[in-house]
Amino acid sequence: MSRYDREAALRYAQQWALSRNPNFLNFDRMGGDCTNFVSQCLYAGCREMNYTPAQGWYYTSGYKRSPSWAGVEFLYQFLIKNRTQGPRAMEVDKQQVRPGDLTQLGHANGTFYHSQLIVQVTPEEIYIAAHSYDCWMRPLSSYTYDRGRFLRVIGSEE
Repeated sequence: MSRYDREAALRYAQQWALSRNPNFLNFDRMGGDCTNFVSQCLYAGCREMNYTPAQGWYYTSGYKRSPSWAGVEFLYQFLIKNRTQGPRAMEVDKQQVRPGDLTQLGHANGTFYHSQLIVQVTPEEIYIAAHSYDCWMRPLSSYTYDRGRFLRVIGSEE
């Protein structure tokens, strides 16, 4: 597993937060593009995919990709369980996040529906970049949600 380059992930997010990279399918009309965008950012930061059938994390085309590339819960499960190629993550408290980590928003019943990349953290606020409702430097506090989970992205050298 490679090291996670947070700066590369953040540069990618800034470049594509308010538009679409033509090298990737836009999932806006198929349930939302949020996790697809976060996966693109993660890929910019780790530069390797995991081609393990069914359980991996990869994108070859819009129709040849893993469920974890564009699915909120599938991405969470991949990041938490991954021990080989590609990014991995651990769930942390809100106060422990850094730019380049991610957050997922959910309903009170425990289902999560939205992935976002954290782009800046201050003592008062977490700022994010996201797709579906495209934004750059949007305060997390401006969202209405019941539950949030925070994922620290790590690589083998961290």
